[in-house]
Amino acid sequence: MNLRILILSFYFKPDLCAGSFRTSALVDELLKNAPGDVHFDVVTTLPNRYSSFSVDAEETESSDRLKIHRVKLPSHNSGMFDQSKAFLHFSKEAVRVTKSTDYDLVYATSSRLMTAVLGAWVARKKRAKLYLDIRDIFVDTVGDVLPPKIATIVKPVFSLVERLAFSRADKINLVSRGFEGYFKERYPKGKFSWFTNGIDNEFIEASPSGSDDFERKDPVKILYAGNIGEGQGLHEIIPEMAKRLSGKAVFQIIGDGGRKAQLQDSLKEHKLGNVELLPPVNRNELVKAYKQADVLFLHLNDYPAFRKVLPSKLFEYAAMGKPILAGVAGYAEDFVKDEIDNAAVFAPCDAEQAEIAFVSLGGGVKPRTEFLQKFSRKRIMRDMAADILSLCSE
Repeated sequence: MNLRILILSFYFKPDLCAGSFRTSALVDELLKNAPGDVHFDVVTTLPNRYSSFSVDAEETESSDRLKIHRVKLPSHNSGMFDQSKAFLHFSKEAVRVTKSTDYDLVYATSSRLMTAVLGAWVARKKRAKLYLDIRDIFVDTVGDVLPPKIATIVKPVFSLVERLAFSRADKINLVSRGFEGYFKERYPKGKFSWFTNGIDNEFIEASPSGSDDFERKDPVKILYAGNIGEGQGLHEIIPEMAKRLSGKAVFQIIGDGGRKAQLQDSLKEHKLGNVELLPPVNRNELVKAYKQADVLFLHLNDYPAFRKVLPSKLFEYAAMGKPILAGVAGYAEDFVKDEIDNAAVFAPCDAEQAEIAFVSLGGGVKPRTEFLQKFSRKRIMRDMAADILSLCSE
């Protein structure tokens, strides 16, 4: 073969986020399953997902078949302007780093569209094939979360940019079946695959081997771990839930994000003492926190765009065998009901329904063996690696 493949991912290990975990696992499987004359370049960033969590990483790493270049970003927060500035810097560096190298295939994984656009740009310049891995519908999300006047202006622009990038792709992977209608309508000639998110080995190894049906006692410890942003909408649900479940439950929230300050202010305003906010932790500490919790909590804000997504957090939650309380709608709701037992769903931002769902949950730990086998990240990424490599031979 003697091929060279470029992998563009804004996040990569050791950063803490779904994009990092997914791409890192994929690269491992590509290295294991590709012939020895296939080489890979990863262009990513130094860990930057949370300003409150820092971890050391080398700007460049190199082995026989893999080179990693991590771009150092200017300091930035969660605002759109800061994120745009950071991505622009990443793009310029990615173009510079790859300028003198020829590639046979460009792989780009994207939740905010622009990494996909960058991938399409580089692939065109290199006359390489393009494989896009799409984890969110950015055009939909922008239309929902931005103020209407701004959304009216920027949504058509992003829609055009999306079309230019996606029409260039030789293959598009969609992580959620909820995306199917949107993409097949806009890109009827597109070639699609459906490699979803999955469960990493750390969580499979930590999954329970047997059931523990202890009787639930108050107060129940409800844990949320992840981003605290507009998309998760914790500021819209946690304060009211905490009021309703006072004396019955305590909340532990591990993470950071653009809406954390607003959540903190709301908790102080209502003098709620049954919610604890903690900074992000590494995965070993996260597993310990999962094991100490009684219920694992997930929530997406009440926007139409989020009815299509499938949160990656569901997979690691399900691996732990704990009861799951999920404020989701649309495809994610159907997925929970069809695939995850001992889980209760309520309408996003509806604290009354959340209380009812909480009461309905059983206690204890119950292994979800079939789920673990079906959604092992290693298996899914092995199959996805084969799909990517097969595109090289077409």
